[in-house]
This record gives sequence, C-alpha cells and structure tokens, in this order.
Amino acid sequence: MEHRESCRDVTELFDCITDAYRCFQSGSCPNQRTADLACVIFAGVCGRVAEEDRGYLHEKSVELSCISLTLVEKMTSSLTVHSLTPEVTAYCVEILRLLFEDMDLMSQLVHHFHVEDQIISHLAAKSVSSRVFYDLHKSGMVSPAWQQKCVQAFHSSPPCAELDACLWSLTEVLKRLLKGASRERSEILGKLLAAFDSGLTALCSKFLPVERKEVTQCSVDLACSTHQGTFCLLLDLLEVLTASSSICGSGVCVKTQRLTHIHSSALLTTVSNSSQHFVKKRVLLLLKRVMLHKTGEDWALEEVLSTGLKPEHSSSDMNMLAQSVLQAVNADWLQSVQTESASFFGGTSQGRGGEGEKADCVMLRAASLLRLKSLELHIQTAAETAGLHSATEGYGYLQTLWDFLKQCSVQLTEVIHCCCWVSLLFAEQDDDMMEAAKALLSIFLHHRACSGLDDFAVLEAACASGCNPHCHFLLLLQSISFDHSILLDFLISTETCFLEYIVRYLKYLRADWQGFTVACQRVSLTSSCGAAASGLTHERKTETRSSPDLVKSSFCFHPTTLTPPVEEFSLDPGLRLVEYDSSDESTDNMEASEDSQETWKRLMGSEMSVCKQDTCRPPVSRQIEHVPSDSTDILNDPGRSLPVLQIEHSGQVSCETSARAMLCLSELREVVTRLQAKKLFPYNPSSLLKLLAQVETCSQYSVNK
Repeated sequence: MEHRESCRDVTELFDCITDAYRCFQSGSCPNQRTADLACVIFAGVCGRVAEEDRGYLHEKSVELSCISLTLVEKMTSSLTVHSLTPEVTAYCVEILRLLFEDMDLMSQLVHHFHVEDQIISHLAAKSVSSRVFYDLHKSGMVSPAWQQKCVQAFHSSPPCAELDACLWSLTEVLKRLLKGASRERSEILGKLLAAFDSGLTALCSKFLPVERKEVTQCSVDLACSTHQGTFCLLLDLLEVLTASSSICGSGVCVKTQRLTHIHSSALLTTVSNSSQHFVKKRVLLLLKRVMLHKTGEDWALEEVLSTGLKPEHSSSDMNMLAQSVLQAVNADWLQSVQTESASFFGGTSQGRGGEGEKADCVMLRAASLLRLKSLELHIQTAAETAGLHSATEGYGYLQTLWDFLKQCSVQLTEVIHCCCWVSLLFAEQDDDMMEAAKALLSIFLHHRACSGLDDFAVLEAACASGCNPHCHFLLLLQSISFDHSILLDFLISTETCFLEYIVRYLKYLRADWQGFTVACQRVSLTSSCGAAASGLTHERKTETRSSPDLVKSSFCFHPTTLTPPVEEFSLDPGLRLVEYDSSDESTDNMEASEDSQETWKRLMGSEMSVCKQDTCRPPVSRQIEHVPSDSTDILNDPGRSLPVLQIEHSGQVSCETSARAMLCLSELREVVTRLQAKKLFPYNPSSLLKLLAQVETCSQYSVNK
C-alpha cells in the first residue's frame, strides 16, 4: 500500500513539474501558486534522490530529479537573458527567491555534485552555474555554499564526480562572464578568481607539479585512462583562466590566470607520459593556443577577444612557456609525441595488409608551431646577449624539427626542397601557416643579422634548413595560383596574421631583390625536378618491381614548367575568384582589367627579353629524359643545394615565376588602392601600399639594369 502511495506521489510531482515546464516554454505562468510550485520543485530536486529504492520507483525518482533540475536551470537562464514577459518574470523571481533564500536550495544542489548518477550530477552543476552567474550580475556576490564546496574539492578531493562537477561549474561561470561585455566584468571576475585562487593553485600543484622530478613522482596521474575526463575538464578550466588574462588585461591579475604558463613543463611531460592519444592532442592544442594568444577563440565573441589588452606578466609568462618547450625538446620530447592518427570510424587502430599508419596532421602542426614560436620568442629575448651562438643554435633547432617531421610523415620524407615543408604541413590551416611563416621569417632575419655571413651564404644555409623567406612566399603564391584576391581575403580577415607577415617580408624583399630572383629559380627547379623524379619513377617501375630508392613527387603545387608559356598565361588577368567591386561599376572593372593586362605585358615583355637567349633551347620535357642516373641521389638529398642542378631552361622559368609573383602583388596594390579610395578597406593600408610600390620599383629597376 505504501509503495503504491509513493509511486502516486512521485507521478503527481512529475506531472506537476512537467506542466510548469511546458507553461514556461510557451511563455505563460503555471496555474499553481508560487509557494506551492516552489515546494514541488524542492521535493523533486532533493526529496527522492537519496532513497535506496530500486526498480520502477527509483527510475521515476531519477526522472523527477532531472526534470526539476532542468526547470530550475531554465528559469534562472531565462531571467539572465531577459527573455520572459514581465508577468512570467515576476513569477520566476518569486519562485527562485523562495527556493534559494527560504529553502536554501543551493546547499542541496551542491550536495548532488557527488552522486553516482552522472546525469543528475551534471544537471545540478548546470543549475548551480546558472544561479551563480545570475547572482554575480545582480548583486556581485559569490554563493558561499558553492564556493565552499569547490574550494574543498580543489584542496582535498581525488578525481571523482564531485571534483568534475566543481571544475565544470567554475569553468561555465567564467565562460559566461568572459562572453559578456558589461562594465563591471573585470571587477566581478577579479572577485571570483580571488575567491578560488588558493584552491586552484593547490589543485594544479597537486596534479601538475612545477618541478620536473615532482612531475614523474606525482601520486595522482590525471592523464591515465580512469581520470582522463577530470584531466580534460582541468584543461578547459586552464584555457578559460588564461583567456581571462588576455580579455581583461591588467585590470585583473591573479596567480590563477598564469597557471598554464607556470605548469607548462608538467603539461609537456603529460604529453610524453599519457597513453591516451586525445589527451596528448588536447594538451598540445591548449599550449598552441596559449602560445598564439588565441585561448577562448572557440567560445568567446570576436569583439571580446579583440580587446588588444595585455596582462601584466605577459612577456615573462610567454618566455617561461617558450623555455619549457625548448628544454623539453632538448630532452627528446618530440620523440614522445604520438603522431599516428588514433581516430577510426567504426573500427580499431589495426592496419590492414601492412599499410602504414597515417600521421595526425593536427598533432604535427601543433608540435611544429609550438616549437617554432618558442624558438622565435627565445631568439627575440636573447638577441642582445646571445650573439653568434644564438644564430647557429636557431638553425640547430630547425634541423631537429625537420628530422622529426621526416620520421613522422612519408609525404614530407619525399620533399626535394626543404622550404616546401611549411606549405605541405600547414596547407589545410591558413592561420597556422601564416604564424609559421612569420616565425621562420623572424628566425631567418635574426640569423642573417648575427651570423656574419654574406647574403648568398645566408640564403644557402636558410634553404638547407627550410627557412628561406623568399621560397616560403613564392610557394604560398603558387599554392593560391598567384591569385591576388586570395591575398586580399587574407589582408581583410582577422583570423590570420598575414598583414604583419607580409609587411615584414616586403621590407626584407626590397632590400634583397637578388635573393628573390635566386629563389624564383630554385622554386621553379623544385617543380621541374619533382615532375622529373615522378616520371623517372614511373619509367623504372615498368622495368623492375621494387625501386625503393627512387623518388615519388609529393610536391603539391602545379609545376609552372610543364605548361607552355602561351597557354599558361592565356587567362584573362581581370578574372578573379571574388569580385570586390559592385556590379554597377563595370567601367572601373574594365579599366582595372586593362591595367592588369598592361602590367602583365610590361612585366613579361621585360622579363622575357632578358631570357630571350633561352627560347631556342629544347623543351624541358626532352631534357628531363636525359637526366643522369645519379640525379635521383641529388633529388633524394634535401640538404644538397638545388642550384647545382644544371637545367638549361631554368632561366626562362625563373623569369616566368618572378613575373607572375610581381603581377600578383601589382594587382593586389591596385585593388587595395581602389578599395581605400572608396573607403571600403577596414583599416589604413598606406604603409602596405607604399611597400608594394617600392617592391614594384625594385623589380623594374632590376629588369632595366
């Protein structure tokens, strides 16, 4: 009899709360009085969960708790975003006042953090987060019950449901604060972080010790399989804390915002020690975002991220992170990075029939960019004191990275020009490619200033280390088919650092035009030799079944030497992927098209006049057929200099590459000038236009000379 009464009570409570939820969804007030509904919700949240009933009654009790917690979160969130009518708003305010002030519902909610049912624990954390965020915006006060529970869990709790709920709840509250744009945000955030400063510091010190010896002797390994969920929640919290320092700048400065930098060495050790592939990836991606100042980009609003504020300890913290990375690399940390892809749809990681496992490009890009940016920061910091040792040390780090990439990727192993690795590795990620190119440009300029070598020797050493900025820029242009409209997209976009990169490169280009000319020949030869190696491999495979020493071309760009010049450049230069002028200005477009054609004729006419002596020579394809047998050894050795390959047709090809590059930059200057004249460009491009004009002058002077 009692069992039937209990079932009926639970069913009645469930129906009552369900009706109330439907009313709120439709924007109307329920029929119950506020006091009666508050009692029903309180009973649903905390009156039945702790029972030891099994079977039907237990299942209904769990459902009742879930719908009650969901209703509390729904009402609180709706009040925060002001999405209710005045009548419904007053109704919800009164219910929540009764629940949290008269009935002390917060204590019951945080008590559910440690229940075994993960759904109830998570819904309780969502309800608590919504209420805490509401209170912070309304009164600026932090809930004592929630704060006490979280601090206690951070200080003493092992990895468990309670710690998970506390980590998730604090992360959610911080995210909501950072997404907003209220004037009191910095003040509220500072108060909140100060309340948890000691607890979070203790938590990270326990699970991510600062000293390397303590890392290996840590009693609780959050990266192990049983604790991986807790570890990922901790990584999310660390990213939010780091993002708070970038968004709020020096207005908020507490130790918790620097935890990622302080414990960067322990995080890198986690990459080495963890057996879980996705844990390694999460750590690497976190460190990469921290290094690029892009923490929070997945969830924060763009206008919030673009504040441009710098925290007080920004420089020292970034140097700390860079030194941790370089020290780990010196200790062979790269060899412990798992680069084999562990993602398989509906299967296991077992390969079929001896197939090699495909490298995880996300991991390779993250590890490489982390290494490059760390080296860039290191040489910038040590530039005044390190001298020549720093110059040689930088290229040593690059060689180590290059060796690591060749071990991990078959495609990169087949590269015949070391500078191609940037375009191959970062081809699918424009923002990362620009960051890598900018970092390599800084490393090259530092080496050039400190090495004491002449310009030719500097460029030869740069190509041997895959660090020639001329090659990187030309390969970038080749990858976009020399289309200036894509460069314009990069300039306008806020997602890449292309503006900073191209300004720095153009400043160097105007001072080293001869090096650019040599790079045009080198890049052209790379395309030609890649095609030659591919043809040789195909021919020899018809003669013998096994030829492991032969090179297959993996070069991802279309070779410019395999298409006759007339056909190669017969496309109308006025045709582009994107038209930035309005449709009613066809006259301007016609003039722009004619200007582009005239520029092309001028450039190609001048360039080809210099190369006219080469036009009577045999086609490239015929000379490739007579490549000596030992030429494959040259192609297989990225360290050997490409200019030693004597391909007679390279002069004309080099001129074509240079002319296409200059036409692309000239068209970019023209379209930016038009947009600036119409006040359609998002910022003042005067400095960029001046550099582009100076580069064109250098090109014309070189041709005339």
